[in-house]
Amino acid sequence: MEQAAKMISDGADALDIGGQSTRPGAEIVSEQEEIDRVLPIFQLLSKNFPDTTLSVDTFRSEVARQALEAGASWVNDITFGEDDSNMFSTVLEFPNCGYIGMHKQGQIANMQSNPLYGDVTHEVQAYLLERASLLRQMGFKGSIALDPGFGFGKTLDHNYQMLKNWKSFLDLPYPILMGISRKSMIYKKLQITPEQALNGTTALHGMALSQGPCMLRVHDVREARETITIIEAVLNSDSQ
Repeated sequence: MEQAAKMISDGADALDIGGQSTRPGAEIVSEQEEIDRVLPIFQLLSKNFPDTTLSVDTFRSEVARQALEAGASWVNDITFGEDDSNMFSTVLEFPNCGYIGMHKQGQIANMQSNPLYGDVTHEVQAYLLERASLLRQMGFKGSIALDPGFGFGKTLDHNYQMLKNWKSFLDLPYPILMGISRKSMIYKKLQITPEQALNGTTALHGMALSQGPCMLRVHDVREARETITIIEAVLNSDSQ
């Protein structure tokens, strides 16, 4: 609750809560364990911060259902509905919810083993548009946002190729979420630790925002909000 209050005070537009780690090689917990971890948090947050948008980070439809019933209004799914065949039909039951679909190659346990692409930017974009189109065809009327999935089945080179082509992601007909905060693509490139990766994170946030608006999923809310403020000041400055 203290962390939530601090993030809101620092300028977070939404809080994203997950009970299953999705880092490469992470242990997969049971569905019930994931529910037991997140459900009490959604109940507390929706009661104490009723005006704050809440998102559940899960690839399991039953976790999504119970979180939405407890106050979440977004589902953040790293598998874009592929790891649980009931995910799309579940979010269809909540016409006012939003859905964030992400691209990944492979499974959590092995996705970083040997990711291969011909053209990573083109293949990721084609996948995201195909899955979003399927969800729309099924009748989903809520907001859809797309996440290219930095670090999920991509080498360091793949990640930076996508960043080089970031403007093409912003040209897609959906809002784009960038989740690069303190990731290995930053600290491995700089040969530092995750704890030292805030400066690199801010640099990439500024680069991305200078090319157009996007959603930022971050650990360091105040610093990200300051970056947004500065970039907006530059972009909105009088040309005279």
